[in-house]
Amino acid sequence: MSPEAAAAAASSCSREFRADPHPVYAALRESAPVCPMSPPHGVETYLITRYDDARAALADPRLSKDMYGALDAYHRIFGDSSIALDDNMLFSDPPKHTRLRRIVGSTFTPKRVESLRARVQEITDELLDACPTTEPVNLLPEFCFPLPLQVICELLGVPEHERKQAQEWSATVAQTGFGPEARAKLEIAEGNLRDYLIDLCARKRDEPDAGLLSALVRAQDEEGALTDHELVSTAWVLLFAGHKSTAYQIGNAVYHLLSRPDQKELALRDARAMNAAIEEIFRFETSVENSTFRHAKEDVVIRDTLIPKGSLVQISITGANRDPEMFTAPNELDVRRPNVQATHLAFGYGPHYCIGAPLARLEMQLALGTLFARHPRMTLAVAPEEARWMTVPFPAFRGLAELPVVLDPS
Repeated sequence: MSPEAAAAAASSCSREFRADPHPVYAALRESAPVCPMSPPHGVETYLITRYDDARAALADPRLSKDMYGALDAYHRIFGDSSIALDDNMLFSDPPKHTRLRRIVGSTFTPKRVESLRARVQEITDELLDACPTTEPVNLLPEFCFPLPLQVICELLGVPEHERKQAQEWSATVAQTGFGPEARAKLEIAEGNLRDYLIDLCARKRDEPDAGLLSALVRAQDEEGALTDHELVSTAWVLLFAGHKSTAYQIGNAVYHLLSRPDQKELALRDARAMNAAIEEIFRFETSVENSTFRHAKEDVVIRDTLIPKGSLVQISITGANRDPEMFTAPNELDVRRPNVQATHLAFGYGPHYCIGAPLARLEMQLALGTLFARHPRMTLAVAPEEARWMTVPFPAFRGLAELPVVLDPS
């Protein structure tokens, strides 16, 4: 594939590219590792695809996450509705990012995450109990999504009878994409979520509980540490990012292990082997294909390419995680690959390293360990090559559109 063809494919976000972006990223790594693009949203961007460049860019203070520094471009891509929901640590630079991450980190602790282990296991068992075993079942809506959604809702303190509606609004945001045609749907869903979270925060102030959202409300009231916008936006990013990425990642893992019986057998030897397999799958098919947008605060040169001040930059996590200069035979799933947890970029790198990584790992370990222990003969209900991947332009995530399996083919 020529560099021009690869750049055009990545820019157009065609259905073919969305179904399998890996050949395009491989071509870009080779011929245009810092690639200027003109996507359908009409905003010029630069896409970084090599591992060393991506790792450095993720921690480069010259590439800002503060959306207000590129507000015109942000408006053109996302419209007006997203701004109120993006006033959080994901879209900020120090010192604001440092302050917001400290507040969330003081409540979203490894100890709090570990305390959820028994409940995550209970939810996992309940969901699998409800799945039919001898006929095809789509695991995405029946298992992969409700598991992390219920967990993050319990962590935040979202009432059980309100979770389905929150999931539907979040799904609209995740699957609609960011093009002009999708903006109306996006604005409605984001507006509904914003109004709901404002109301939920008010209720937590009146009737606090042991959940994370109540802890954030207390931090606002006692320390003045969060503005009203920051409180609602932080609740939003924890709810949305806290379950969507894990849901698609569970689906990706099940699909790839069922497609490769030899790798599945190695992964199922014991808990340690499964944990190693999970890290390799994070590398091989991460659900977070690209980083969220950054913009250049000054002229930046990366690998002899000038990124002019004010330009938008995206970092291809998927492209970096399959860079042959970093990983031997990167297009092969190797669950015994050494040192992969310390090197893959699925959770980012630097100051914006994913604060929810411990929870995602816990959910993946319990979900996959329990699923394969209970249904060791589980099979895909379609041929691996017939699996359908999300093909909406500019989705927030890389994942399957459906995951039909038969849990007990006997």
